[in-house]
Amino acid sequence: MERYDVGGMSCAACSARVEKAVGGVEGVASCSVSLLTNSMTVEGSASPDAIIRAVEQAGYTASPQNAAKSKNQPVRLEKPNEVKPLLQRFFISLSLLLVLMYFSMGHVMWGFPLPAFFTHNPVAVALVQLLLCTAVMIINKRFFISGFRGLLHRAPNMDTLVSLGSAASYAWSVYELFMMTAAQGEAQAHLLHGLYFESAAMILVLITLGKILEAHSKGKTTDALRSLMDLSPKTAVVERNGKESEVPIEDVRIGDIFLLKPGMSVPVDGVVLEGESAVDESMLTGESLPVEKAADAQVYSATMNQSGFLKCRATRVGEDTTLSQIIRTVYEASATKAPIARIADRVSGIFVPVVMGIALVTLIVWLLTGAAFPYALERGISVLVISCPCALGLATPVSIMVGNGVGAKAGILFKNAEALETAGKTQIIALDKTGTVTKGAPQVTDIFPAEGVSEGELLQTACSIERLSSHPLAAAVTACAQEKGIVPVDCADFRSLSGHGLSGRIGGEVVYAGSAAFIRSKVRISPQLAAKADRYADEGKTPMLFARGDALLGMIAAADTVKEDSRQAVEELTELGVRTVMITGDNARTANAVGKSVGIDRVYAGVLPTGKSKIITALKRYGKTAMAGDGINDAPALTAADTGIAIGSGTDIAIDAADIVLTGSRLRDLAAAIRLSRQTLRNIHQNLFWAFIYNIIGIPLAAGVWIPILGISLNPMFGAAAMSLSSFCVVSNALRLNLFDPHKRRLSKKAAVELPPAAENDTEEGETTMKTVINVEGMMCPMCEKHVKEAIEKNFAVESVTASHEAKKVEITSAEAVDYEKVAAVIKEAGYEPKGVVS
Repeated sequence: MERYDVGGMSCAACSARVEKAVGGVEGVASCSVSLLTNSMTVEGSASPDAIIRAVEQAGYTASPQNAAKSKNQPVRLEKPNEVKPLLQRFFISLSLLLVLMYFSMGHVMWGFPLPAFFTHNPVAVALVQLLLCTAVMIINKRFFISGFRGLLHRAPNMDTLVSLGSAASYAWSVYELFMMTAAQGEAQAHLLHGLYFESAAMILVLITLGKILEAHSKGKTTDALRSLMDLSPKTAVVERNGKESEVPIEDVRIGDIFLLKPGMSVPVDGVVLEGESAVDESMLTGESLPVEKAADAQVYSATMNQSGFLKCRATRVGEDTTLSQIIRTVYEASATKAPIARIADRVSGIFVPVVMGIALVTLIVWLLTGAAFPYALERGISVLVISCPCALGLATPVSIMVGNGVGAKAGILFKNAEALETAGKTQIIALDKTGTVTKGAPQVTDIFPAEGVSEGELLQTACSIERLSSHPLAAAVTACAQEKGIVPVDCADFRSLSGHGLSGRIGGEVVYAGSAAFIRSKVRISPQLAAKADRYADEGKTPMLFARGDALLGMIAAADTVKEDSRQAVEELTELGVRTVMITGDNARTANAVGKSVGIDRVYAGVLPTGKSKIITALKRYGKTAMAGDGINDAPALTAADTGIAIGSGTDIAIDAADIVLTGSRLRDLAAAIRLSRQTLRNIHQNLFWAFIYNIIGIPLAAGVWIPILGISLNPMFGAAAMSLSSFCVVSNALRLNLFDPHKRRLSKKAAVELPPAAENDTEEGETTMKTVINVEGMMCPMCEKHVKEAIEKNFAVESVTASHEAKKVEITSAEAVDYEKVAAVIKEAGYEPKGVVS
């Protein structure tokens, strides 16, 4: 995708003209022009020269963006300096206009005094008006250059309407001035009253004022992004050759060591080498609480180091930092077109020619009804200057830009305008379990010491033997002991007993760790503890039992725990009228336990990556469906969904496949994204309503439709003022989105849709499948089941894999018979022992 700056556009008709011109260039796959940012994105194989040539032939200018920018330089959002030159033009023009108004209205209409030379010399008064009006027109010549260039290229725009209206008033007034030279006395005074020099100048001044208000408001649409950039430091303290030095941010390279003292902003993305501190990441994730950082933790550009000293190594610099990627994505999203914008685009493409036609018809009709030419001309000019294609062109992009900015501040990143629009229409949302609803790694949930054994004694023995194992459950036990300050002791003669558990020697006594079946073969287990182990298993947890000598020490249960905000997130989605389902490859018992604990409506367990996308396709028949996930296996489903949502802590593949990224990795941001999308869409509807209704009411009023009925007419000067304010109103309404808090809970009136009937192990009609069951030793917990499943799914094209550590079996469903030897080799490589096919 290539981006270009486009110059000379003044309204939606201009952007439509540029899109049409570039779209016709050979090799251009798609083109999107943003009137808001005066930019264009082009996809395809066409050369930049061909694209620029097409834009210039259409009457505009174009240049590639950031052509000479270094990759090591962070993305900068330059604030266009549009307001200052407009203000200069406005104040100079206004000064001349006030003098002109004194002569034309103050003296002629209300008898304001003038030097004696003008008192009985109407021609002199008219000549002064001519000179002043001409000066105002020269100062505002850009309207005429742009407007008449559009006519020459057969692409009239808003400037065409303004320049035609002003030029018509000026030309008629010049004609009247010449008539005055041939008249005498009262006839001259009468002709002086028919001059429209003040209208010609007033139109230009009022439109310029409208442009100032519009430019000022448009500048505020990127304030959310620009505030992020202002937080990013311009320098970094790096350590090179053993010395500390402060260097410009552009000079930081990957691998450089940079130092962070309390109160300093992180200059680039990096990894902590030394030190501990709390880092405020609210500017990136929207999370107000600081995040604790220690060795191996990631730090991100523009976040704020709060308390301790950190020594870090740069991993991503310049335009590759997380902040730069967020800014680039949000800014590029503003250049894309939401589906609703196509309505305004179609209207804008024909709007100006139609208005010119209406103005001409208005002039002719009033002449045919017997009206004087000046009166008929005034009605035609009013039509030209009140019509506002700008309001139509800005109605959608300003809301999209502001909505994207609000989302970025809240930790919600919309990749394009369509995602921002469609997210709010979501009726069903499918959630992956591991890493999305749950934390993605097992954690200790319960500690149950045997009678006469303390919790500390159980934990010390457990972590002393488990720290020598590489199993994920062992890591959970070790982490729990560290959090509680338990110091492990030496464990000798450590052995991992495949399919059973662990053994070792602590303090001269043999210690065992493993499943209930394994420990039961070593020591007696009380009925109370056995029942508790079964209950933990029913809850989706994995019970680990520990014994020393011939005595049972107790039990520790671990599970992939649910995220703190998962239940709240599901509740908020339900309040919005969104049905929730969970799709996971884990076994049904664990999945149902997790789904029940957070209140999910429907659970699909034991599902392959390809099966996930099939379920998403089926759900789409019942309503607009979104998918939220974080893993490689979620990518097909994210692509298949109407809206794909990636958790920010997930894999790059999932993030690339998604339409929305939750940078804060909080599940409750799902509801916030939907609220923000709905509010943005509501704001767009308001803008489009105002833009359409303004023109629907204003054009007939200017044409004089209501004069015969109600006697209501419109002076061209008031028409110009109304035109100026229409765009300002649209942009100002869009800026109200900055006041919207997407995390504030709101009830929705939308009724929830019905979900498809629950069905397990369904196959498509006419599809034949084969099932192969293999005995496998070594699986001890659901995590082991997951490892076996992933190993088989990664290497073979199968429909489904179901593993059970209790039954010590793996069931493979496939379209064709699997090769046992190859499958067995993969299982063995994963660390488990295949024991043949079950006949």
